[in-house]
Amino acid sequence: MKTEIGQKSPAFTLLDSEKNEIKLENYKGKNVLLLFFPLAFTGVCTAELCAMRDDITSYNNSNAQVFGISVDSRFVLAKFKEEQKLNFPLLSDFNKEASTAYDAIYGEFIGMKGVSKRSAFVIDKEGILRYAEVLENAGDLPNFVAIKSILAGLN
Repeated sequence: MKTEIGQKSPAFTLLDSEKNEIKLENYKGKNVLLLFFPLAFTGVCTAELCAMRDDITSYNNSNAQVFGISVDSRFVLAKFKEEQKLNFPLLSDFNKEASTAYDAIYGEFIGMKGVSKRSAFVIDKEGILRYAEVLENAGDLPNFVAIKSILAGLN
Protein backbone atom coordinates (compact mmCIF):
# COMPACT_ATOMS: atom_id res chain seq x y z
CA MET A 1 0.00 0.00 0.00
CA LYS A 2 1.32 3.42 -0.94
CA THR A 3 0.98 5.97 1.85
CA GLU A 4 -0.71 9.16 0.72
CA ILE A 5 -1.23 12.46 2.49
CA GLY A 6 -4.90 12.87 3.44
CA GLN A 7 -5.56 9.13 3.57
CA LYS A 8 -5.93 6.89 6.60
CA SER A 9 -2.50 5.86 7.83
CA PRO A 10 -1.61 2.15 7.76
CA ALA A 11 -2.43 0.40 11.01
CA PHE A 12 0.19 -1.55 12.92
CA THR A 13 0.77 -3.41 16.15
CA LEU A 14 4.39 -3.58 17.33
CA LEU A 15 6.22 -4.38 20.55
CA ASP A 16 8.10 -1.61 22.26
CA SER A 17 11.46 -2.13 23.94
CA GLU A 18 9.67 -3.00 27.22
CA LYS A 19 7.57 -5.70 25.48
CA ASN A 20 4.36 -3.64 25.54
CA GLU A 21 2.07 -4.09 22.55
CA ILE A 22 1.61 -0.73 20.80
CA LYS A 23 -1.34 -0.36 18.43
CA LEU A 24 -1.49 2.79 16.35
CA GLU A 25 -5.30 2.77 16.59
CA ASN A 26 -5.02 3.29 20.37
CA TYR A 27 -3.61 6.78 19.76
CA LYS A 28 -6.69 8.33 18.17
CA GLY A 29 -7.25 11.72 19.76
CA LYS A 30 -3.51 12.38 19.80
CA ASN A 31 -1.16 13.42 17.03
CA VAL A 32 1.54 10.86 16.27
CA LEU A 33 5.04 11.26 14.85
CA LEU A 34 6.57 8.06 13.49
CA LEU A 35 10.33 8.16 12.98
CA PHE A 36 11.59 5.13 11.11
CA PHE A 37 15.36 4.73 11.37
CA PRO A 38 17.77 2.20 9.86
CA LEU A 39 19.70 0.77 12.81
CA ALA A 40 20.27 1.41 16.50
CA PHE A 41 23.79 2.33 17.62
CA THR A 42 24.75 3.94 14.30
CA GLY A 43 25.99 7.51 14.11
CA VAL A 44 23.20 9.32 12.27
CA CYS A 45 20.43 7.33 13.99
CA THR A 46 21.89 8.06 17.41
CA ALA A 47 22.25 11.77 16.61
CA GLU A 48 18.67 11.96 15.26
CA LEU A 49 17.05 10.23 18.21
CA CYS A 50 19.13 12.08 20.80
CA ALA A 51 18.12 15.38 19.18
CA MET A 52 14.49 14.22 19.47
CA ARG A 53 15.10 13.34 23.12
CA ASP A 54 16.50 16.80 23.78
CA ASP A 55 13.56 18.52 22.06
CA ILE A 56 10.74 16.23 23.23
CA THR A 57 8.97 19.12 25.01
CA SER A 58 8.19 20.71 21.61
CA TYR A 59 6.42 17.55 20.52
CA ASN A 60 4.66 17.05 23.86
CA ASN A 61 3.38 20.63 23.58
CA SER A 62 1.92 19.73 20.16
CA ASN A 63 -0.04 16.85 21.71
CA ALA A 64 2.18 14.47 19.72
CA GLN A 65 3.24 10.98 20.68
CA VAL A 66 6.67 10.24 19.20
CA PHE A 67 7.67 6.68 18.27
CA GLY A 68 11.04 5.57 16.95
CA ILE A 69 10.74 2.45 14.77
CA SER A 70 13.41 0.15 13.36
CA VAL A 71 13.79 -3.48 12.36
CA ASP A 72 16.10 -4.05 15.32
CA SER A 73 14.91 -6.56 17.93
CA ARG A 74 13.23 -5.18 21.03
CA PHE A 75 16.27 -6.32 23.03
CA VAL A 76 18.63 -4.18 20.95
CA LEU A 77 16.20 -1.27 21.17
CA ALA A 78 15.95 -1.62 24.96
CA LYS A 79 19.74 -1.37 25.31
CA PHE A 80 19.88 1.55 22.85
CA LYS A 81 17.09 3.41 24.67
CA GLU A 82 18.76 2.86 28.02
CA GLU A 83 22.23 3.92 26.89
CA GLN A 84 20.95 7.05 25.11
CA LYS A 85 18.38 7.88 27.82
CA LEU A 86 15.65 8.22 25.20
CA ASN A 87 12.36 9.54 26.59
CA PHE A 88 9.95 8.15 23.99
CA PRO A 89 9.07 4.59 22.96
CA LEU A 90 11.14 2.60 20.49
CA LEU A 91 9.17 0.02 18.53
CA SER A 92 10.57 -3.15 16.99
CA ASP A 93 9.43 -3.77 13.44
CA PHE A 94 11.47 -6.97 13.35
CA ASN A 95 9.07 -8.58 10.87
CA LYS A 96 9.21 -5.46 8.66
CA GLU A 97 5.42 -5.12 8.44
CA ALA A 98 5.14 -1.44 9.41
CA SER A 99 8.19 -0.40 7.36
CA THR A 100 6.69 -2.17 4.36
CA ALA A 101 3.19 -0.71 4.93
CA TYR A 102 4.66 2.81 5.00
CA ASP A 103 6.88 2.09 1.98
CA ALA A 104 9.86 2.95 4.16
CA ILE A 105 12.13 -0.04 3.61
CA TYR A 106 15.31 -0.60 1.64
CA GLY A 107 15.59 -3.56 -0.70
CA GLU A 108 19.24 -3.61 0.32
CA PHE A 109 21.20 -1.37 2.67
CA ILE A 110 24.93 -1.84 3.21
CA GLY A 111 24.58 -5.53 2.41
CA MET A 112 21.46 -6.11 4.53
CA LYS A 113 17.97 -6.68 3.17
CA GLY A 114 14.87 -5.13 4.69
CA VAL A 115 16.24 -2.25 6.77
CA SER A 116 13.91 0.69 7.50
CA LYS A 117 14.54 3.87 5.53
CA ARG A 118 14.97 7.02 7.58
CA SER A 119 11.46 8.46 7.41
CA ALA A 120 9.02 10.69 9.23
CA PHE A 121 5.23 10.48 9.23
CA VAL A 122 2.79 12.77 11.03
CA ILE A 123 -0.63 11.30 11.74
CA ASP A 124 -3.42 13.49 13.05
CA LYS A 125 -5.86 12.79 15.89
CA GLU A 126 -8.25 11.02 13.49
CA GLY A 127 -5.59 8.68 12.09
CA ILE A 128 -5.11 10.62 8.83
CA LEU A 129 -1.62 10.93 7.37
CA ARG A 130 -0.68 14.64 7.25
CA TYR A 131 3.06 14.50 6.47
CA ALA A 132 5.32 11.89 4.89
CA GLU A 133 9.03 12.11 4.21
CA VAL A 134 10.93 9.00 3.13
CA LEU A 135 14.64 9.57 2.61
CA GLU A 136 16.67 7.49 0.18
CA ASN A 137 19.98 8.61 1.70
CA ALA A 138 20.30 7.27 5.26
CA GLY A 139 22.72 10.10 6.05
CA ASP A 140 19.98 12.71 5.60
CA LEU A 141 17.63 13.79 8.37
CA PRO A 142 13.91 14.54 8.17
CA ASN A 143 12.84 18.18 7.95
CA PHE A 144 11.99 18.77 11.60
CA VAL A 145 11.04 22.40 10.95
CA ALA A 146 8.33 21.23 8.53
CA ILE A 147 7.24 18.49 10.96
CA LYS A 148 6.83 21.01 13.80
CA SER A 149 4.90 23.32 11.49
CA ILE A 150 2.49 20.54 10.49
CA LEU A 151 2.01 19.54 14.13
CA ALA A 152 1.37 23.17 15.17
CA GLY A 153 -1.32 23.41 12.51
CA LEU A 154 -3.09 20.33 13.82
CA ASN A 155 -3.80 21.84 17.25
